[in-house]
Amino acid sequence: MKLSTTFIVAVTLIVTACSTGEEKKEPLSDVIERGLSVATQQSVLMAKELEGEEGRFPRTIKPDGTLQTSDYGWWCSGFFPGELWYLYENSSTPELKKYAEMYTDRVEPAKNMTNTHDLGFMLYCSYGNGYRITQNPQYKEIMITGAHSLATRYNSTVCAIRSWDFNKEVWQYPVIIDNMMNLEFFTVMSKETGDQQFYEIADSHAKKTMNHHFRPDYSSYHVVSYDTITGAPHAQHTHQGYSHESAWARGQAWGLYGYVVMARETGKPEYFEQARNIALFLMNHPRMPEDKVPYWDFDSPDIPNTYRDASAAAIMASALIELSQLITGDFGAQCLAFAEEQIRSLSSPDYLAEPGTNRYFTIMHCTGHLPGNSEVDVPLTYADYYYVEALMRLKRLTTKN
Repeated sequence: MKLSTTFIVAVTLIVTACSTGEEKKEPLSDVIERGLSVATQQSVLMAKELEGEEGRFPRTIKPDGTLQTSDYGWWCSGFFPGELWYLYENSSTPELKKYAEMYTDRVEPAKNMTNTHDLGFMLYCSYGNGYRITQNPQYKEIMITGAHSLATRYNSTVCAIRSWDFNKEVWQYPVIIDNMMNLEFFTVMSKETGDQQFYEIADSHAKKTMNHHFRPDYSSYHVVSYDTITGAPHAQHTHQGYSHESAWARGQAWGLYGYVVMARETGKPEYFEQARNIALFLMNHPRMPEDKVPYWDFDSPDIPNTYRDASAAAIMASALIELSQLITGDFGAQCLAFAEEQIRSLSSPDYLAEPGTNRYFTIMHCTGHLPGNSEVDVPLTYADYYYVEALMRLKRLTTKN
């Protein structure tokens, strides 16, 4: 097996540190460039593999080791094109632009979907990044259509966006913490169109979630279902976590990221404070592993002999990097240092795939839905997306400084 030079460098640095008994950190700029290089190589290989499979996107690896793909209707369809746009932003080659445009175009039918709350992931990660970089007016029009489609899932009595339409015998109006990730889509579309409705939906949803999704320690429930007549919560559950009262790792990361976005987009002190408190809960958690890549659920009873979720670490790192620039001083420095440790871990051989392996995904060891025995200890397309986003954010900071 032929190892890449950058991969050998990383291993050599780790071995050297262990043999000398000293901690010799690889320069952060080298970590960033190595991570982006691997992500670029893997993404181009993936893009070529699926180029002839019309309308398909990478999702994960099946239990038999083969690639699992999805169509535009799967909630993850926007991540691969979004990752390609970030990589094109980093290295503006014609090949990366071609594939970014190709896979973004494949998401377009999602703009008319009203049976999902995931249009923020699907359209904003793909078309949003494409529009930010190219200012293609067609991309903006597609997002406007999609924002109107998503707005149909908002209920003014509940004051939140409905997440799921299943399990109706248990949930009247389920809202999951993941839904906070739609709000950047709405706030940006409000600015782009002048339509205040989009902003108001985002603000209302964030307030409702802040009031009912979080426990006194700022951990979050996964699912809160509301009574459709009174708008009051009637159930606080989990679907992908260990138990109703546990802290499912990726859910905590979604919440952190969502309130960092709302702090940035609205400037409201309550959102800054919410983001700060969630970050403190995560960074100071006694069951956060030394390498800062969390177990799939902070309350899993078999810690440390259980699965990690590298996707949660990537989402956290990206959010913490941005939060460090919104709330400066000692707290901001703490956020940035924590995120840097996460990026170093994710960029190590423990989590970063060797080019040409891992079915062309970049990050290894993620956990999608352990209670459902689905996507366990595998790569996930959104882990790659948020890892690359975090690298790009960190690169901008290191270049600026």
